[in-house]
Amino acid sequence: MDIKTTGKTGQDETAETAGKTETAEAAGKTERVDGAGETTTDAGPLAGDPAEEPAGELDDLDNDLDEETPAVTDTGVGAGAAAVVSAALAAVALTGTWAGKVVSERETLLGQIKTSGSGTPTQQISEIYGDAWHSTALVNGVFALIALIVAVTVLALPRRPAWVRAVAVAGAVLGGLGLLLSVGTYFDLFLSLPTAGS
Repeated sequence: MDIKTTGKTGQDETAETAGKTETAEAAGKTERVDGAGETTTDAGPLAGDPAEEPAGELDDLDNDLDEETPAVTDTGVGAGAAAVVSAALAAVALTGTWAGKVVSERETLLGQIKTSGSGTPTQQISEIYGDAWHSTALVNGVFALIALIVAVTVLALPRRPAWVRAVAVAGAVLGGLGLLLSVGTYFDLFLSLPTAGS
């Protein structure tokens, strides 16, 4: 009796299976043949799938985005305004203020009232002129001191624009000079009061 073999040999099945696998992989899919002859298809990873990206690359991408994002910078408007105010106060302290003039005139009037009837020349000089000059120096010294404090405060603040620091330095220098002149005038260090008969 002749027996005809109609089934495929193991080598033929292996070659056929390998051909199907190569064709499926070229299309982006993988077919698997199980022992029962059934095939299953596994879809390959999608391009750009976040789940398939390595964690390290995602972290690097986040860090790059953080570095590229511009940080909010402090404009320094408040510090600039304070620096300008300090310079203005220092200039006023050097040139004189309206408040100083009013105080000086008041002291002059009080001196005239006190020495109107029986004041000696020395008392008149001291009450009418000396007190007025000292009051003016005191008011100007207060303005100079405020200007110096504001300027030093601005200079102590970190990360300020160059122009703010420049104006603050000018305010500090002028304020210090005005304070020095005011102290000298108040204590009669530069010019002493005239004496009677001179």
